[in-house]
Amino acid sequence: MEKDELKILARNLANPQGEKGIEIGEMMNATNISMTLESIKTLLIEDDERILEIGPGNAGHLKNILNRARNLNYTGIDISETMYNEAKKLNKDFESQAEFILYEGKKLPFGDQVFDKIFTVNTVYFWEDPVAFLNEIYRILKDDGTFVLTFGQRRFMETLPFTEYNFTMYSNSEMEQLISESHFKRMKISEKEEDIQSKSGNETIHRIYTVLTIKK
Repeated sequence: MEKDELKILARNLANPQGEKGIEIGEMMNATNISMTLESIKTLLIEDDERILEIGPGNAGHLKNILNRARNLNYTGIDISETMYNEAKKLNKDFESQAEFILYEGKKLPFGDQVFDKIFTVNTVYFWEDPVAFLNEIYRILKDDGTFVLTFGQRRFMETLPFTEYNFTMYSNSEMEQLISESHFKRMKISEKEEDIQSKSGNETIHRIYTVLTIKK
């Protein structure tokens, strides 16, 4: 891909917009699905819980979440108006259990200790003030709640041609340091590997990613 194409791809991975954004949202759902399902499994969802996903994209995986327990309440919050509209449209059948919210990416518009489980996949690269945002997540998570943060490791992400454009990448130790600067106290690291199709072409690439289980 040419430099300008890579910049457009990077911009739409961070904040999908318009027709191109819808197309990239579909691609993200396909290429990230294993990371997303691993994150959902790690949450250990139970009946009657309230779940928040930060950056769900088109939320094509919502059915998988709602099938894991009874009487769940899901909220998906995103900075992309395109993804907000797509997620609402694709998940119309679940509107009694799920809501989607558009926000500005810094302050989470919820009261304190609202959610039992919170998760996010491949969004941390775009957080403007990561420690402040982690503290926002801490604030809205119940005392006995679980936060799962999933990200591609720096050594993998640096092999991708589009990540030089406004991505902040982390190794496990860098992420541990970041979280230690927040209010969170405990975390467990799980490292995963898989072969996936590239976002920028047809080749297969070997992805190394981390699932962090974080507690107060």
